[in-house]
Amino acid sequence: MTIFDELKARGLLAQLTDEEEIKELINHGKATFYIGFDPTADSLHVGHFMALCLMKRLQMAGNRPIALLGGGTAMIGDPTGRSDLRQMMTKETIHYNVECFKKQMSHFIDFSEGKALLVNNADWLLDLNYVELLREVGVHFSVNRMLTAECYKQRMEKGLSFLEFNYMIMQSYDFFTLFQKYGCNMQFGGDDQWSNMLGGTELIRRKLGKDAYAMTITLLLNSEGNKMGKTQKGAVWLDPNKTSPFEFYQYWRNVDDADVLKCLRMLTFLPLEQIEEMDAWEGSQLNQAKEILAFELTKLVHGEEEASKAKESAKALFSGGKDTANMPTAKLTEADFTDGTIDILGVLVKSGLNVTRSEARRAVEQGGVMVEEEKITDVKTVYQMEQFTKEGLIVRRGKKNYKRVVIE
Repeated sequence: MTIFDELKARGLLAQLTDEEEIKELINHGKATFYIGFDPTADSLHVGHFMALCLMKRLQMAGNRPIALLGGGTAMIGDPTGRSDLRQMMTKETIHYNVECFKKQMSHFIDFSEGKALLVNNADWLLDLNYVELLREVGVHFSVNRMLTAECYKQRMEKGLSFLEFNYMIMQSYDFFTLFQKYGCNMQFGGDDQWSNMLGGTELIRRKLGKDAYAMTITLLLNSEGNKMGKTQKGAVWLDPNKTSPFEFYQYWRNVDDADVLKCLRMLTFLPLEQIEEMDAWEGSQLNQAKEILAFELTKLVHGEEEASKAKESAKALFSGGKDTANMPTAKLTEADFTDGTIDILGVLVKSGLNVTRSEARRAVEQGGVMVEEEKITDVKTVYQMEQFTKEGLIVRRGKKNYKRVVIE
């Protein structure tokens, strides 16, 4: 099976241009392709995970990836999928986030000489002369055509700023620059980025009169990606200090039944034949498939040792054991106690298992809270400070959310 056929079989392809040329390039290791990452936070999250896995797959097939960090485009903000203006970030914040991204990407991509590039579009976007840009680039973009793009439609209803309107031009200029500087002949992005990517291809063809190829991959960055990459408490981060390996493992262990095989195909490097054998699995076997998914992805992000620790801790927890070494931990302080005690609602909120006391009250009343394997039904239940010393107490809300709560 060629790499192109494998991408199709894994359900990764959404739309593409010049299919035969794309097959020729990636199947023979001739593609120099880029994927962009705007540094809007200090860590990558699972919404980026699929893009990184894709880059790794294509690099293994002999192609050269370019990881483009959007130090420049982050100054504007992508309006795609947004109903409001993104919060403006300072140059210092963007620079810090870029450095965090660089470190994390090296776990997936081999940046040794000649094998891959890591570049920042701030290097060319921040030095552009505005009038020159209008004359050299703006002349090639039709406003009427831009306004029909999906990435602008939602924002048009509530008001699209001229700042955001320029994002398509900036992204298109990225591809133009990468084509000229590094011979980049292919671009990848989420299916929501199709209009922006076509703009880049068209710009190259208009200005240089040369062939360029655009390809879009369903990276689950928005529609399904938001569902896959978000929890009730926010994003699932790749940084172990923001989402521990144990929490990361548990997130994938608890994906919906209907999503298990899809995630195995799209995100893991297991052979397709092995994954297809799981298609007939049901019941406890389906749980085994989830464990395989969780272990493989945790290993990919955090290493095999951390994946093994997370797996063993999860097994110990659900079998009634108390292997707390790798369990997510919440720390209380003396200030959280009144006269040396704290009620169960306070424990749930201070540990982050619930956002508000009213939400915590409902969880208790509905029978969804356990402390040390004991179901708590009385919202007035209180705990002494000394109960949280040493190993602390294991507090669970529902089947999937739990913390080891200790006192600092």
